[in-house]
Amino acid sequence: MSRIGKKAITVPPKVKVTVAPNGAVNIEGPKGKLEWNLPSKITAKVDGTELSVDRDGDNREQRALHGLSRSLLSNMITGVTDGFKRDMEIHGVGFKAAVQGQKLNLSLGKSHPILFDIPSSVKITVTENTKISIEGIDKQVVGQCAADIRAYYPPEPYKGKGVRFVGEQIRRKEGKTVQ
Repeated sequence: MSRIGKKAITVPPKVKVTVAPNGAVNIEGPKGKLEWNLPSKITAKVDGTELSVDRDGDNREQRALHGLSRSLLSNMITGVTDGFKRDMEIHGVGFKAAVQGQKLNLSLGKSHPILFDIPSSVKITVTENTKISIEGIDKQVVGQCAADIRAYYPPEPYKGKGVRFVGEQIRRKEGKTVQ
């Protein structure tokens, strides 16, 4: 049995979990509502304050989906109770960011500003023009949003300029030397 898949998920008192017979799981909490469809051959059931995930067979694909389904449901419960947050910072002279309505305006040293469309389920705040905070209830959407912003100007190894996650270590290279 999958070590991760067989662990039961504790459901907090403020969270309501419903599992439909067709495999649709709805999780509702103080921060919002998320829904997801379980893969075929994977089932979930709620027993009081615990959510458990089971599988029908024992082949490789079902074992992998068992642990995946449990992790995704656990992340959904965490999202509707606490939410997820990614912090980023911009390094470079003249590099800055600003939120304008539903768009994030990034000035990253190019000839034009970069406009990033903010998804409706995500809240982005900018402090000090160089610190970006991305918050939301869906872990996948928050992470993808952060990865898309970082992809516009990933940190470069010579001067360290670019968009990076807070705490990310950049391996620096030595430049050319004159002989």
